[in-house]
Amino acid sequence: MNKVVLITGTSSGIGKITAEYLVQKGFTVYGSSRNPAYKNLTFKCVPLDLNKEETIDDAVGMIIQKEGRIDVLVNNAGTGITGSIEETPTKEIRKSFDTNFFGTIEVMKAVLPQMREQGSGLIINVTSIAGYMGLPFRGIYCANKGALERVTESLRMEVKQFGVNVVSIAPGDFATNIATGRYHTPVFEESVYKDNYEKNLELMDIHVKKGSDPIEMARQVYKIIQDPNPKIHYKVGGFIDKISIVLKRILPDKVYEYLVMRNYGM
Repeated sequence: MNKVVLITGTSSGIGKITAEYLVQKGFTVYGSSRNPAYKNLTFKCVPLDLNKEETIDDAVGMIIQKEGRIDVLVNNAGTGITGSIEETPTKEIRKSFDTNFFGTIEVMKAVLPQMREQGSGLIINVTSIAGYMGLPFRGIYCANKGALERVTESLRMEVKQFGVNVVSIAPGDFATNIATGRYHTPVFEESVYKDNYEKNLELMDIHVKKGSDPIEMARQVYKIIQDPNPKIHYKVGGFIDKISIVLKRILPDKVYEYLVMRNYGM
């Protein structure tokens, strides 16, 4: 029986490529986006807005009604945010958490009753390498992705008794259009952070442009789905992405902080 997969955030980037890849592997794939008016898709697409709970319930309900089950949820939808903590508007901080954290939880809550009834299911939360550390001018993004890592660990223990697996997959820098969709706190001319922030924005864009091919994420998601006993955490990206987590774990805090600041020209 083909597994039924729901992937959030498939209008572009990692989500779209993963959906197309899983279709090629024979899965029944439903993608989602806020406005799914896209042509020539190889997968079905449903309207779903992480900030509107009713759209989440409607999308999940429609898939269950049509397919009778949901075997895999890939929580991929999210948004970026940059800026100094001091100058980033609080309303934008809340919007970021509403999408990347609270909205993602709502999707998990929507699929869990069906997965419990089936006695099986897999939830893959797409987090970020940035969720394992604090990075300058990306503190809010680091915080909500890090929070999702901890929720993944907690939920995993809670639902294991029902035959449901919960894992996280943390991508590093990938060559996608994520930078265009980020909320960027403006670079204020009179800001005390101006020079460092401008420098960091340029570096972020360079890292994305030189990032890995998103197909690597798609292949890893496929491997996780095929694994009857998946790991709790996965990291996907280049050598620097992965070694940064190792160094964070083994180096003294201030040494690691020094290396990060030097890397970002601070």
